[in-house]
Amino acid sequence: MKSTSGRNVVVVGTQWGDEGKGKLVDWLTESAQGVVRFQGGHNAGHTLVIGGVKTALHLIPSGIMRAGVTCYIGNGVVLSAAKLLEEIEGLEKAGVQVRERLRISEACPLILPFHAVLDVAREARREQGGTEKIGTTGRGIGPAYEDKIARRALRVQDLKHPERFAAKLRELLALHNHVLTQFLGSATLAFGETLAPYLKDGQVQFEPVYEEAMRHAQALRPMMADVSRELNEAHRRGDNLLFEGAQGTLLDVDHGTYPFVTSSNCVAGNAAAGSGVGPGLLHYVLGITKAYCTRVGGGPFPTELEWEKEGTPGWHMATVGAEKGVTTGRARRCGWFDAALLKRSAQVNGLSGLCITKLDVLDGLPELKLCVGYLLDGERIDILPLGADDIARCQPIYETLEGWSESTVGVTDYDRLPVNARLYLQRIEHATGVPIHLISTSPDRDHTIMMRHPFLA
Repeated sequence: MKSTSGRNVVVVGTQWGDEGKGKLVDWLTESAQGVVRFQGGHNAGHTLVIGGVKTALHLIPSGIMRAGVTCYIGNGVVLSAAKLLEEIEGLEKAGVQVRERLRISEACPLILPFHAVLDVAREARREQGGTEKIGTTGRGIGPAYEDKIARRALRVQDLKHPERFAAKLRELLALHNHVLTQFLGSATLAFGETLAPYLKDGQVQFEPVYEEAMRHAQALRPMMADVSRELNEAHRRGDNLLFEGAQGTLLDVDHGTYPFVTSSNCVAGNAAAGSGVGPGLLHYVLGITKAYCTRVGGGPFPTELEWEKEGTPGWHMATVGAEKGVTTGRARRCGWFDAALLKRSAQVNGLSGLCITKLDVLDGLPELKLCVGYLLDGERIDILPLGADDIARCQPIYETLEGWSESTVGVTDYDRLPVNARLYLQRIEHATGVPIHLISTSPDRDHTIMMRHPFLA
């Protein structure tokens, strides 16, 4: 379905991540020649199920599972070379061709071991001080973005120049080791087996970090690229491009439930800045949302249910939906669908259409509740407010709809959905103001209902 003019689609999560973006990116890649990751790091986790075989990806774009598709890691991604190479090797063992199809922006900031050490130390100190933990994955994402913003980051391009890399690394270690020892008390903290080889008396050592980075440099060099230029050239020759966001809109550092957010911009607009294309090349924005809500880690969650109590609707979502984080394995908090939250996501992303995932998880629930607004300090509002403090005070206003007993698992025709399932979807469209163009009825690639194709819309 290659277009002569080239059409580009952005896929973003509209909740707190884990919406099922990986499956949809993989499914849509049938119509694309290139797939681009434009933000985040290996704190993201996208699970694909193809022919019953499950594959978890963290850095490599989900399009890698389609032969012949070129995959790009844009400059907005913070890159752990160690984790990327580990992921490449795992895919290659499964018979997937990766290195010849993966292009990595030389402008990507590197995540190095001391970033993860800082991440772990900060969360430990929050906990010891009685402050609520942010709920980071401990992968060093935030500290790596901090170095980028402070204009001191080591980038992929620095790996090509060993002496320059070494000089910058020494400066960074002097700064971060001072923070670790003098402010965070790292000598008294436990960092686990993965980080221990880089540490001595709470300080990160130069030699193991440098030597490992130089080994990674040799493996990465053939994949380094001017991704911005390559994407613009691909568009000019008529390729369809798919831009794949990580995490979700409510984890965006500007527009999410701050400070319980990630360290990057997860919204659709960042697809341009994070990959090096102009915003005029983003033609369609597809928002991915579960048929209910989930959240991993700390922070406010207005429609959260008692999901750990057996027999409750929240427990049903957690167990039937197998709600555990792809990256950390942590249990996801579960709650009712929040249309007021999604209105905020639609506003900041400029959504063209919605894809509803995990509709099948709601099979068997006798009734469903849908949040259409909140009471905030006695005032009724119909859109999620900004910032964690106000959101934490929101009391959800619900509408109750009848559930359905029939199975929706694997349904690929909208008219074959139970009547009450269709009524539920129609109410979501009306409450959010965004049309539903796709529906996922199981994790499998082929179990998808298409009302309007993003590459043809």
